[in-house]
Amino acid sequence: MTAADARAMRRALELAAQAGAAEEIPVGAVVVGPDGDIVADGRNTREESHDPTGHAEINALREAAASVGSWNLDGHTLVVTLEPCVMCAGAILQARISRVVFGAWDDKAGAAGSMYDVLRDRRLPYRAEVVGGVDEQAATVLLRSFFERRR
Repeated sequence: MTAADARAMRRALELAAQAGAAEEIPVGAVVVGPDGDIVADGRNTREESHDPTGHAEINALREAAASVGSWNLDGHTLVVTLEPCVMCAGAILQARISRVVFGAWDDKAGAAGSMYDVLRDRRLPYRAEVVGGVDEQAATVLLRSFFERRR
């Protein structure tokens, strides 16, 4: 993990906490450019936006594409607090994200190695490098706390 990854994960965890405070599932995501600078970020907004695609990764990818001026984010890294789902993994590949760094594994819906491995599927025309389990405990605590409060 690079210093830029660590900085981005800290920001993603802040965004996840903000999402939880807004009664969204606490997930945050950050897009880091090839130079190591944060290009964009996002958090879950599905409940407040009434948008089923309002996942942190999708929001961060949209902001990054607008910031860069291109849908093609080759050379960029997506840092996210929870392993991406199938929808987000598809969007990550469509955006040509080169690397994905995530915190907590998602044994129920993860598409970066736990349930599915869409991001590294050799049958697809584009693949991303995947680094999982970064700051896993911090991300897991946010998620567990959120769901325990809801029970």
